[in-house]
Amino acid sequence: MATHVGTICGALKRFTRPHSSNWVSKKKGFCCKMSTESPSLTHTITLPNKPNEPVHIVAASGVSHSDFWSAVESSLFKQWLHNLQTENGVLADGTMTLRQVLVQGVDMFGKRIGFLKFKADIFYKETGKKIPGIVFARGPAVAVLILLESDGETYAVLTEQARVPVGRIILELPAGMLDDNKGDFVGTAVCEVEEEIGIKLNVEDMVDLTAFLDSKTGCRFFPSGGGCDEEISIFLYRGRVEKEIITQLQGKETGLREHGELIKVCVVPYKKLWRTTADCKVLVAIALLEMAMKEGLLPTLSA
Repeated sequence: MATHVGTICGALKRFTRPHSSNWVSKKKGFCCKMSTESPSLTHTITLPNKPNEPVHIVAASGVSHSDFWSAVESSLFKQWLHNLQTENGVLADGTMTLRQVLVQGVDMFGKRIGFLKFKADIFYKETGKKIPGIVFARGPAVAVLILLESDGETYAVLTEQARVPVGRIILELPAGMLDDNKGDFVGTAVCEVEEEIGIKLNVEDMVDLTAFLDSKTGCRFFPSGGGCDEEISIFLYRGRVEKEIITQLQGKETGLREHGELIKVCVVPYKKLWRTTADCKVLVAIALLEMAMKEGLLPTLSA
């Protein structure tokens, strides 16, 4: 069928007027419009709770076939669709509908998607008004607040990294993205500390500070919910060490060089931590820790 139509249009092309790329012939009611534009990559889905509301997934110009399908089948995109339908999801009460998703960009980390950029068209059914729907998807992440007691002083262990998006060198908690769909938050946290700080922690010694949040929150926090889907779990590790360990950690250079990580370890007295950096993970960790201690929710630190 496609070949037949192409043959007809090819035959008609010789009748096209000079310098005219589009024309309409009224003879016998026949119309043909020539176009050099290639069809967009599209896919249609229906959400489990919205069988009568089809959602069109469309690739923006420049998005390749492989990137488009990687995006559609990615855990990042599937998790976002799932979130829409949860108890507190945007589509949960039926007042809004998702009509289209425009996939605008895909950044691959090896064989998996690292970052995904898309635009969602979500409307209020009653008024037809559209709500903001630009999404930068990077998925779940973890961060660890490491507190080390030495000679009666408590120290926090941070990393110093160049963060190109904000154009600054930032002091922040050891942190990282989940690399798979298994949801191993605490395991990822332990691995990130080993990679970025160079010390090995036991999974059993980790306390999930975000688990103290109300279950309706999902027990994670959203650093920039207006534009990014990232949700972070914050863990606490506490230990006692000799002052020599504090000295050894200060200024230590770490990170996975093959991944472009150039990290310097920085040790800060805990009492000064809240005003030392603007990293939101640090500030959230402090708030959660202080409230958890106030309400007696933390286990006793072993000797």
